[in-house]
Amino acid sequence: MSIHSNLALPAAQGFMTSYLEGLALVERLHRLLLDVIKDEFERVGVLEINAVQALLLFNIGENEVTAGELKSRGYYQGSNVSYNLKKLVEMGYMHHQRCEVDRRSVRVRLTEKGRNIRDVVNELFLRHADGLESKGVLGPDGMDEINTSLRRVERYWTDQIRYIY
Repeated sequence: MSIHSNLALPAAQGFMTSYLEGLALVERLHRLLLDVIKDEFERVGVLEINAVQALLLFNIGENEVTAGELKSRGYYQGSNVSYNLKKLVEMGYMHHQRCEVDRRSVRVRLTEKGRNIRDVVNELFLRHADGLESKGVLGPDGMDEINTSLRRVERYWTDQIRYIY
């Protein structure tokens, strides 16, 4: 019997429903995260960068990375990483330089201005982590369980992509 038939087993339908709900939730949470970051920057009066750019700065941290490395991390769906990096360099949030080994590659790192933005995002995330725990929304065990489950899905999807090629 095909899973696509109207006579699919109730257990399979239930799991599929839960899977689709989880997919929608992950997507909504990502958009909500960007809204939360945007609101924080409006609150503190930083209006020249957007939430995706702030998240880029946060994720770069103290590292020196290439645009390709940032794209491969996959945090920025729906955004043009190269465009955002160019804008962040132009606004003085990042330094950039051509890689000595591969002249086609550009390496970026945060300026002091960029580190200040990273710190704003870090403080926001610290407040959220504290609030989730102190208000009993989610404790360390619950967060570990979520992370373990999401890593398993990530590995499964990664394996699916690998097997295609």
